[in-house]
Amino acid sequence: MTTLRRSLGALEYFTFGFGSMVGAGWLVVMDDWLRRGGPGGAMLGFLGGALLLLPIAHTYGRLVRMIPDAGAEIAYTERVFPSLVSFTSGWMMVLAYAIVCPWEAVAIGNLLARLFPAMNALVLYTVAGKAVTLPRLLAGLGLTAAIGVVNYRGIRLSGRFQDVTTIGLLACFAVFVALGFGRGTAANIHPVFAPVGPFVSVLLVAQIVPYFMTGFESIPKASEEALPDLRPGTLSRAITAALLAGGLFYVVIVGVVAWVYPWTDIVSQHLGTDVAFARAFGTPWIARLILAAAILSLFKVFNGNFVAATRLVYALGRRRLVHPSLGVVNPTFGTPASAIALIAGLTGAAAFLGDAVLVPISEVGAAVGAVGWCAACLAFIALARRGGVREGVTIAAIGAVVSLAIVVMKVVPLVPGSFTTAEWLAFTAWCVLGLALRQQVSGPIAPSVRDR
Repeated sequence: MTTLRRSLGALEYFTFGFGSMVGAGWLVVMDDWLRRGGPGGAMLGFLGGALLLLPIAHTYGRLVRMIPDAGAEIAYTERVFPSLVSFTSGWMMVLAYAIVCPWEAVAIGNLLARLFPAMNALVLYTVAGKAVTLPRLLAGLGLTAAIGVVNYRGIRLSGRFQDVTTIGLLACFAVFVALGFGRGTAANIHPVFAPVGPFVSVLLVAQIVPYFMTGFESIPKASEEALPDLRPGTLSRAITAALLAGGLFYVVIVGVVAWVYPWTDIVSQHLGTDVAFARAFGTPWIARLILAAAILSLFKVFNGNFVAATRLVYALGRRRLVHPSLGVVNPTFGTPASAIALIAGLTGAAAFLGDAVLVPISEVGAAVGAVGWCAACLAFIALARRGGVREGVTIAAIGAVVSLAIVVMKVVPLVPGSFTTAEWLAFTAWCVLGLALRQQVSGPIAPSVRDR
């Protein structure tokens, strides 16, 4: 049987983890972050969120050393729980990654329209009051096709693409952050929190942090594609480094945007990060630099989440938890071709919804990712107890509690910022699709883990 090609090194694993987290949200929906919490609430929300996710990252680091399997949550849970739990955790994580892809497919049109206003011409229709234009739709579909081709041609090409775009983003980021802190003033930050008060400000931002921080655990999805001589602990260290780097990035970017331009004006006028900088500096060149960074960031987060989603679908297919054809590897390029085609097709279809998907996607993605995190932490606890191991159990238990709290925040109606009707509909539709695919599978499940 053809297996996945092994060609990823330490740098690729870090850029996949960091790159799968940090996309273009810091430019496209900065006004939403500041509206929720103000600069204080947004910075504390992202900082606190990153710290709370550390136990989860630590647990994933242990699991990937124990079970280096592309199925990740699927492989971890199948050893200790019934197959329905394994399928459910995997299917939820597929959504957590796959849902990012249409976000980026839509966001590319949003970014390009800031450089080329003609992208807003030729309105085709509206969704939830937001226009979908032909140029922006074509840009999204074109990017989806390009990412699909890159991934079809091999993980090595995808990894190199991830390296270049991540390093390019960080270089641009360093330049405009340094300029921003030198130009702004503390007066722009006041009031520090949103009108709802400090606690609710932090809470409203913390609810979406899991969506924007989902990605550090994408590293295990590519664990079967590591170079043969890569040290066992490399992936564990890459997971923690990616999480901390992502959290620091978000805290710094919120701080510099609020420092350089009054955040209340950003919210009231629905300004992006690029416009705020352009107005503060009185020149468009810095906005172009920021847009270049955002486009590079968009490419890498699209690619990283696309890789993670396709590997999970591949893992489901080879276990016959969905149709076995999705678990087939292309013999020429060593990539899961059918899984790539499926995720590319779903992304292209969702892109037709336009800008209306941006904020709701953040809400749904935050909840479903936490379901997978909780399953992984519980699986580690069960595996450790079975093996008589106590080390790491307490940390995994904390990770499970944090994950469960994230889910509760999104599904309990009494909590501010919980799911709306549209988000429940999207979540339900995904569950129905999963059940439909699950029911089509006949015969016993065949896990790929040899030493189960």
